[in-house]
Amino acid sequence: MDGQVIRAEYSDIMQKSYIDYAMSVIISRALPDVRDGLKPVQRRTLYDMYELGIRYDRPYRKCARIVGDTMGKYHPHGDSSIYEALVVMAQEFKKGMALVDGHGNFGSIEGDGAAAMRYTEARLQKVTQLAFLADLDKDVVDFGPNFDETEKEPLVLPARIPNLLVNGSEGIAVGMVTSIPPHNLGEVIDAVKAMIKNNQITNEELMKYIKGPDFPTGGIIVNQDELAAIYETGQGKIRIRGRVEVEKVKGGKERLVITEIPYTMMGANIAKFLNDVAALVETKKTTDVVDISNQSSKEGIRIVLELRRGADVERLQNLLYKKTRLEDTFGVNMLAVAEGRPETLSLRQILEHHIDFQFELATRKYQNLLEKEEKKSEIQEGLIRACDVIDLIIEILRGSKSREQVKACLVEGVTEGIRFKTEKSRRMAAKLAFTEAQANAILDMRLYRLIGLEIEVLMKEHEETLKNIAKYQDILNHYDSMAAVIMKELDSYKKEFGRPRRTTLENAEQIVLEEQKLEEIPVVFLMDRFGYVRTIDETIYERNKEAADTENKYVIHCLNTDRICIFTDTGRVHLLKVLDVPYGKFRDKGTPVDNLCNYSSAEENFVAVTALNDIKDTVLTFVTKQAMAKQVQGCEFDVSKRTIAATKLQENDAVVAVHAASEQAHIVLSTKEGYFLRFPVSEIPLKKKTAVGVRGMKLSEKDEIEHVYWLDGGEVPEVLYHDKPVHINRLKIGSRDSKGTKARG
Repeated sequence: MDGQVIRAEYSDIMQKSYIDYAMSVIISRALPDVRDGLKPVQRRTLYDMYELGIRYDRPYRKCARIVGDTMGKYHPHGDSSIYEALVVMAQEFKKGMALVDGHGNFGSIEGDGAAAMRYTEARLQKVTQLAFLADLDKDVVDFGPNFDETEKEPLVLPARIPNLLVNGSEGIAVGMVTSIPPHNLGEVIDAVKAMIKNNQITNEELMKYIKGPDFPTGGIIVNQDELAAIYETGQGKIRIRGRVEVEKVKGGKERLVITEIPYTMMGANIAKFLNDVAALVETKKTTDVVDISNQSSKEGIRIVLELRRGADVERLQNLLYKKTRLEDTFGVNMLAVAEGRPETLSLRQILEHHIDFQFELATRKYQNLLEKEEKKSEIQEGLIRACDVIDLIIEILRGSKSREQVKACLVEGVTEGIRFKTEKSRRMAAKLAFTEAQANAILDMRLYRLIGLEIEVLMKEHEETLKNIAKYQDILNHYDSMAAVIMKELDSYKKEFGRPRRTTLENAEQIVLEEQKLEEIPVVFLMDRFGYVRTIDETIYERNKEAADTENKYVIHCLNTDRICIFTDTGRVHLLKVLDVPYGKFRDKGTPVDNLCNYSSAEENFVAVTALNDIKDTVLTFVTKQAMAKQVQGCEFDVSKRTIAATKLQENDAVVAVHAASEQAHIVLSTKEGYFLRFPVSEIPLKKKTAVGVRGMKLSEKDEIEHVYWLDGGEVPEVLYHDKPVHINRLKIGSRDSKGTKARG
């Protein structure tokens, strides 16, 4: 088979393909249309429900049926995305105005998911049917083919309210994200009306009607003055606080009750908030909270914090705003598809697009109605004229041989072939000039229409039709008339579906929380050989000194504000806050150190444990199994991270010892094969913690460092090699990087 090879640059093909893919995601899936405020999956789901006849005044239908039909006809991207969109449109706590009436378990504000689609049912809300799907039969919007060109779907729904503002939108596309907060329906409608009356209105003037976002979860917007800039640019951050009430309880105590939460705190963040409050109590950031409970129900949010007597309520509120998500930010990016391309819009631009769309819908609707009324008027006029000459028409019918012959006579006055009773009748018939539509109506007319009362009814219908024609022509030809119709319709939606504002707006100062300085208390840190740690008071230690020193591997005197450095053979150091270590009685078991830091007993072993305050002004000496040695400034370990590299290790190497020794001290390295090397610590160079170090001792091929001793003026431990004592303080002083002396075994 002959073919042609087309050569192309790979990067050009990839670039074009990626751009095509990105635009497909942006336009066809992720971003809402500014006209109806809906993403394609939402639009298709609502239209499919309309097509299935699942109206607000009819029984619910299984969501599985809706999802399957939508996926098969319009949205072939998987059932999960369709059902998720359906669920969100039914959740009143997520939308400013729910578009779907859900029946069954559609999830909760606390993050519980909806039941499977086979269990839940749904139907359209009344507002959706009236304000989003009405007049689809009047050619008000364009239709296009579906994915396999077997069905037609609307390219946009004829939304009569600015849904992009009322319900907001969130979506992530390729390289862009939209985040539009919900607003109050009544306020938005008032703003639309104001802009119709004055198309030169500014964003600032529009904000007299739209005060700011109105979240379904309520809350308090605390940066009201910044909203003007956000609405002008379409971008910014809104700070939201939950609503907190103080209740008096018996015994002179008080409790904080959270009745509204920030919009961003919905779902799993409610449970996180409870955990954050518990963490504040555990870490002693506050001692005012004695109990916390979530008493929320279908009636609303109610999170109760029981307080101790004499609690500082104002400080606690500030602490909650500062340290938890009770105050949070909502990032605004009013990005939508406008005229076929993604665009970040201001408040005024969104309303401009909406109003232009409303006038387009009204024009197409009344143009369609006018055409129907004009056709109706034409037929009515024909029937009225026919009644005046009904005897002649009957004579034509009786004298004709076919319907076509009669029709030709009525329309064009053709009398050939028709038998008339008189020549006068023929002349009258030749003067007839009905339109083709009128002729068909006359031929289809039933005899009862010749009754006198029926003729009167026909005359009245014609008068009504003429009035409608004049009305529609006035609407189409005059801006004020069309604007009045649109505003009247908006008023009806506001009256029936409007609700009071839930979110209040104010200007509040940023929370400045003065941290209560923690009282420094001397404690004793204990770690046993199994890695269990705890801290006790110094007086308790003094009373149990002998037992504490005997039973524990590490006994460290420190402050409760200090940190413990745990050096391991893997070359890492774990920093553990003393405050995180359980504080209690001497006989308490303690907590495994694995639970308090990143130390893993299965992968590493302790080499040294010390307090950071004891080493940060000193120099630490490191020695590894392969005899690599270095000194490191202790201040290098004073970092905020919980785990860092203490030294760099070569392959198959491990840290043997870490010790803070004076420059006058001597170090003794002992190997498995019995070699001992003593030399001054000062011969070991000072390095960074990320360095490998220098060789401290020459080793044979299979030998390695087993022990390290320091001669620092204190007691010299008794060292045994093959059960024979070695007096390391009598060893000859050598130099670094030599072989040392062989002990007699």
